Amino acid sequence: MAAGLVRRAATRKGRRRHMPMAEINVTPFVDVMLVLLIIFMVAAPLLTVGVPLELPRTAAEAVPTEPEEPLTISVPPTGPLILMTAEVPEDQLIGRLRAVLAERQSGRIYLRADGTIPYARVMQVMGALNAAGFNNIVLVTETGGPRMDG
Repeated sequence: MAAGLVRRAATRKGRRRHMPMAEINVTPFVDVMLVLLIIFMVAAPLLTVGVPLELPRTAAEAVPTEPEEPLTISVPPTGPLILMTAEVPEDQLIGRLRAVLAERQSGRIYLRADGTIPYARVMQVMGALNAAGFNNIVLVTETGGPRMDG
């Protein structure tokens, strides 16, 4: 009678070895996620507006990000104004800005002006932005500039 019990236990044990595994293998999922992470880390710096400007340096803190894509206008030292990536003639600037503002949730616009252009030119562009309805104008600068507190 004891020999019959041993045989049944061995049979059950053998069947358990060949049963399918019910666990999820997450290794391929983790591999794919790591590859995507690397791709986004490499691509993220390339998504910024690519107008070459020499921005002035200040000691100001960074502005918090917003949920929609930031709207930028760039004022290069020579040539036309650039709204996001498109050149805009000055006589069409206010009309285009009003059209863009009508489609956006936020009234915030980022003004990127080269540090070598005259202050009066920056104020002209800010006046045009205000005339188009943008009241939240963020002046973009580089960090690491001189501090006023000594």
